[in-house]
Amino acid sequence: MNGASREALAAARERLDALTDSTSADATKLADELAAVTALLDREVSLRRVLTDPAQAGEAKAGLAQRLLGSQVGGSTADLVSGMVRSRWSQSRDLVDALEELADTAELTAAQKRGALDDVEDELFRFGRIVSSNTELRAALTDRAATTAAKVELLHRLLGGRAVPSTERLVTRLVTAPRGRSLEAGLESLSKLAAERRDRLVAVVTSAVPLSDTQKQRLGAALAKLYGHTMHLNIDVDPEVLGGIRVQVGDEVINGSIADRIEDAGRRLAS
Repeated sequence: MNGASREALAAARERLDALTDSTSADATKLADELAAVTALLDREVSLRRVLTDPAQAGEAKAGLAQRLLGSQVGGSTADLVSGMVRSRWSQSRDLVDALEELADTAELTAAQKRGALDDVEDELFRFGRIVSSNTELRAALTDRAATTAAKVELLHRLLGGRAVPSTERLVTRLVTAPRGRSLEAGLESLSKLAAERRDRLVAVVTSAVPLSDTQKQRLGAALAKLYGHTMHLNIDVDPEVLGGIRVQVGDEVINGSIADRIEDAGRRLAS
């Protein structure tokens, strides 16, 4: 997003944070309702355009949102959406993208309140690795001919009782309403959002063998000092690394593996 949409999203995030900071707010319910509004506006293009029409007064659009949603969702959700449509959006689709992000953020907040945010981050990462390595599972979850009920049932068999409920709900929403994203991209987006919830960065660490708790702590401390942020480590074991580790933080890669050094030496010799 850029321009007006970026400012509108920032304001919506602040309103959501203020709302979920309240101990009486049901963040899980808020997430479900925001996801339902996302699905509605994603489906009803004409309504989305009316609610983001810059030629219409903000109060008029907010009133329309209240009339449409007032009896369908809770007051907190209706007020939050009404505030969003008062803002200006560069593109009508940006409003839907913002609603989806707020739904996911509310779900992550619910997990955080229960002390389960770390578990959700880890489970999203592990599920992404499973999907990327299992072509049959990925095909089943992304099959456009498969019914929503079938996908929900498959995910429940995979995650039900094995993962935090928030993880299952986040993945289920992504699989049943991908909105043009690949499964991998959606999972990565959720992982980044979870990390932001803690105001920390995510480091994907690839090593030839599992790291000990002491090694994880030392690496995390070193990366936190380097980047100036608390660092959450997603550990991936790959025997082809041949020794050492490879660390990726965002787009930056820190190579410390034997395989990488061999490859670099080969490139230097070739040149």
